[in-house]
Amino acid sequence: MTKPPSPSRRAPTALAALQARLGHEFARPGLLELALTHRSFSADHNERLEFLGDSVLNLGVAHMLFEALDELPEGDLSRVRAQLVRQDSLHRLAVELDLPPLLRLGEGELRSGGQRRPSILADALEAIIGAVYLDAGYDAASALVRRLFDGVQINPALSAAAKDAKTSLQEWLQGRKMPLPQYEVTQIHGVAHRQTFEVACSVATLGLRQLGQGASRRAAEQAAAAAMLQALDQRPNA
Repeated sequence: MTKPPSPSRRAPTALAALQARLGHEFARPGLLELALTHRSFSADHNERLEFLGDSVLNLGVAHMLFEALDELPEGDLSRVRAQLVRQDSLHRLAVELDLPPLLRLGEGELRSGGQRRPSILADALEAIIGAVYLDAGYDAASALVRRLFDGVQINPALSAAAKDAKTSLQEWLQGRKMPLPQYEVTQIHGVAHRQTFEVACSVATLGLRQLGQGASRRAAEQAAAAAMLQALDQRPNA
């Protein structure tokens, strides 16, 4: 069975509309097509562009934060940047750009819902940033990053919001002179390249245990810590 036709051949106006949403018209449109191509579709895919775009994205966001949050120390700036460039944030931006129907995916990924998978969409957005960088240089790519985050209010309050769940849980326990939580992988589901981890977070002093799931051990630990924080918040006299 042959692969589905590329989105660019099905609907060239859709790629033109995407360029309008990005605010960048490609001198080399093939770069945009490549950025939208998943490895399941072709041997020529977007992973190298993703690698490049990830670096450009981090630099662009760091520059934004450096300008806007001149009172914050390095550690807080790093946490805010991590919050802005995490998969969930990039997935949301990719959906707002209407990337799902433009992705070039193999039949297996299409059948399994790859067009809506957060990791694939986040990677494609990073690849697009890398493509803009190659097409027109850093200034154009940095301008795109700024447009993507134009709706985000950059202010010092982001520093507190940017704390990850594990850090927040640790600080909550330390503030009450309690031992640190324990994390344990309880289950791993799926094939090697697409696993789901289940992690238990335990606070022995309080007799509490919460579970979290994620595509990596780290993500699952964060989910478990978030569940624990919610459980602690719901306790009387918390």
